[in-house]
Amino acid sequence: ASVVGIGLGVLIAVGLRALLSGFLGIDLPTTGTELRPRTVIVALVVGLVVTVLSAILPARKATRVPPVAALQPETVFAPTGFRRRRVVLGVLITAVGVALLLAGLFRAEGNRLVNVASGAVVVFFGVAILSPLVARPLARVIGWPFARAFRLPGALARQNAMRNPRRTASTAAALMIGLALVAFVSIFAASIKTSTARTLDESVSADYILSSQNFAPFSPELAERLAQQPELEAVAAVRFGVWRLNGATKQLQAVDPIAYQKVVRTVVTAGSLDALANGGLAVKDTVAEAEGWTVGETVPMEFPRSGVQQVQVKAIYEDNSLNGDYLLSLRDYERGYTDQFDSQVFVKAAPGVDPAASRAAIDRVVADFPIVTVRDQAQFRAETARQIDQLINLFYSLLGLAIVIALFGIVNTLALSIFERIRELGLLRAVGATRRQLRSMIRWEAVIIAILGAVLGLAVGVFFGWTVVRALRSQGITEFTLPVGQLVGFVIAAGVAGILAAILPGRRAARIDMLRAITTE
Repeated sequence: ASVVGIGLGVLIAVGLRALLSGFLGIDLPTTGTELRPRTVIVALVVGLVVTVLSAILPARKATRVPPVAALQPETVFAPTGFRRRRVVLGVLITAVGVALLLAGLFRAEGNRLVNVASGAVVVFFGVAILSPLVARPLARVIGWPFARAFRLPGALARQNAMRNPRRTASTAAALMIGLALVAFVSIFAASIKTSTARTLDESVSADYILSSQNFAPFSPELAERLAQQPELEAVAAVRFGVWRLNGATKQLQAVDPIAYQKVVRTVVTAGSLDALANGGLAVKDTVAEAEGWTVGETVPMEFPRSGVQQVQVKAIYEDNSLNGDYLLSLRDYERGYTDQFDSQVFVKAAPGVDPAASRAAIDRVVADFPIVTVRDQAQFRAETARQIDQLINLFYSLLGLAIVIALFGIVNTLALSIFERIRELGLLRAVGATRRQLRSMIRWEAVIIAILGAVLGLAVGVFFGWTVVRALRSQGITEFTLPVGQLVGFVIAAGVAGILAAILPGRRAARIDMLRAITTE
């Protein structure tokens, strides 16, 4: 299996490279596909080690099977209850994960995102351990429509999914993991889009936003020439820089406060942004509270060019997801940094000027700056959504592999269960069940298991998405958004995947010789 996996990995690598180049427009700097000896060695070692580790628990269980089990039907000795040790272990692991999540969500110090991410992973393990506890009731609820719609095959499929919750949960586990990640990515992307749109609506009063790809810096001459155009009322350039406070690296934005207030709405709670025209610093309210700063105090800011400078706090403002933690005056920025480049320019048209005229005035100037792109608010919102979708499609492509692996798991488990239930299937044929009914029973059992995994995965994915969005609130992702249509589509897709996974096991069950199945196992 490891050798076959290496070969498939090479094919997948070639396919991903074509996918990135053809569909996502990302050209990887490579001359060809490389397969190094260490890759083969690591793949073989991982494949063997994982296989051996995964066999430890089943091997121990096999040694505990009583000899009399050979004389009884398989269902007599099938585990149906839950060991107290599993419940205790699952609850403890889940509690640890929840504690890490709470620490990441509500503690001000430390890396909150790391705490949230680690807590989410631990919770995921806890849910996986406890999933057999909910497999039976979920299978009962999910299987009810199939039992009503498809009569006997649907009812038998429902009972088969319910009677061994451990096997059902383990079969659905891989699909649960894959769909949890897919749901998380979808929720995260939707939340970013909604947060960006809200920020533009509430905070940006500019008509146009000028920037380059990846916010690459460009000459400040652009903003200077735009400011001379009579069709434009305000032109505000934004520069980004890093500085140090007591050895810790911080990020800031430098602006002309007079022009900036005309294009970006900022709620000032103390002081005035106008005071930055003569130099100074404005600080976000949460940062000022954490540092104990008030208007009039000085901050020892260490700049790359001028070293440590005592810069006075002139204003404190509320977060609007655009200003960042620190706004520095352009005067202080020019003294503190060697490189003087703009990264973004906000432009507001003059009152009464037709949009076509203001856009034409901007385009005339921007023609001399080919790396800069002009977008109005609608175009900027659409472009941001397109870039997010482009990245998310890459994640979907990679996570699709996990879904395929999960389908193989369902196929394998169903095939093994059919082998274990040969006598049962033979008896069903003997009392009148048709081959078509057996295939239908296996099909709906697979669908019930797949939907069960999808429901558990979506529940975990929604929880992960909420915690990460909550942890990144200070980074501008303020809106938690559920893409309901996509999530419902994932459940439907899981059901279709279950139908596909049941094709081979269903055909095998239908070909069972009823007389041989009844007489021997």
